Amino acid sequence: MAAGVYPVDILEDDPAGHGEAALAYYAALREGARSSPEVFSLPTGEKVKLEASSACFCAVYPDAPQHKILVLVNPQDTKTVVAVYMKESWWATEDALRTSDPAREGLMKVQSFGERIVLFLLNVVIFGRLERNLDDDHMFFLPHSGKEEAKILWRDGAAVGFYTTKAKGSLCGDGTGACYLLPVFDTVFVRRRYRRQGLGLAMLRDFCETFREDEALGVSWPISAAMYQVCRKFLAAHPEERGRLWEVEPPGAWGQRGSIWLKVQLQHSRHPDCELGWRPCPLVW
Repeated sequence: MAAGVYPVDILEDDPAGHGEAALAYYAALREGARSSPEVFSLPTGEKVKLEASSACFCAVYPDAPQHKILVLVNPQDTKTVVAVYMKESWWATEDALRTSDPAREGLMKVQSFGERIVLFLLNVVIFGRLERNLDDDHMFFLPHSGKEEAKILWRDGAAVGFYTTKAKGSLCGDGTGACYLLPVFDTVFVRRRYRRQGLGLAMLRDFCETFREDEALGVSWPISAAMYQVCRKFLAAHPEERGRLWEVEPPGAWGQRGSIWLKVQLQHSRHPDCELGWRPCPLVW
């Protein structure tokens, strides 16, 4: 593969074809076609043998389990993904999150299958395993549906965060006929080394600007204390949004909404000197 080229830039928008290629490669691994297995070198210098026992498939979407990616795990910690198989090559997780396209900068709508893989890696691998408190069983996101609207935050050639929304009129979940009554800011994540740079504020502002024509917007319940800090700063700077932003439970009827501006004022009055670090929120149900 040419130097400086990354999977998101070259992966065809063909989930089925990608899956077939990964299955064929995995079958060859299981057959042990080579007398001595190859190794994949991690950025740390550690080497992982390319064996079937170190590889596994992950479904990219919970509602479409046939669309899978093949990942390489650390033999000493089988819950930690170290590489992804794409375009007939193994890519270190960090490289799979990079781009060589200078047009990918700022918040970009997720559209291609390659971008869906980046979203999955940020959500399930980076946040789910590497950059959250593993003792906090309540702070995690489920994999996102393939129909879920999402934007990835790109900065200097790397995917550093994302946010997802529930569209007005979309189903609240499987097995229910209820639909969201307003657009909802659902999940948000910023990588650890990019926090405290105003990126959470930027994503909330982008969400509000995207749905400028809607009279009411939601943020999924429950909102963490840190996210209330983001909302407080945003609403303090944008008083015109104070009557438009609500904490909501699905589907977002009036009885399922609470004024975020009122809640942040109450929280700030109780803890006026509290400056909390960024934590992703709210949770996906």
